[in-house]
Amino acid sequence: MKTVYAATEEQKQYIHSLIEQFYTCIFPKYFTDDEIETFQSLGVLQFEASTYDGTLKEAFTIISALQSLQAIIEFVSFHHRSAHYEQLFQRNIEQLEQHGISFPLTLEHFLHQRDEYVSMYMKPIHAWVM
Repeated sequence: MKTVYAATEEQKQYIHSLIEQFYTCIFPKYFTDDEIETFQSLGVLQFEASTYDGTLKEAFTIISALQSLQAIIEFVSFHHRSAHYEQLFQRNIEQLEQHGISFPLTLEHFLHQRDEYVSMYMKPIHAWVM
């Protein structure tokens, strides 16, 4: 018999908030609203229930992979890309895919930010808009 610990509700919420950060903070810098809408319809960064068991180990793996991808994207956008970061990027994508989360993008998609971006996916800076 094997003992498995389930992920806490807070960890599940944190995973969803990291995914939301991709859609509201990262994707609008690199993609148009139409492209982001296509990502949503294709299920990018969405769970496949048949692959994800909800264990504590899986939650930590998913959290660390999402955080790593965010850090790599941020670093590469300000610095030059290298084979080392491409390898790290791909390894984290593979970890997500092992747990049923699709991320079919490459590091090349994040090399150049759009000059001007206004997106309906971005969170408003203020709660009150006048």
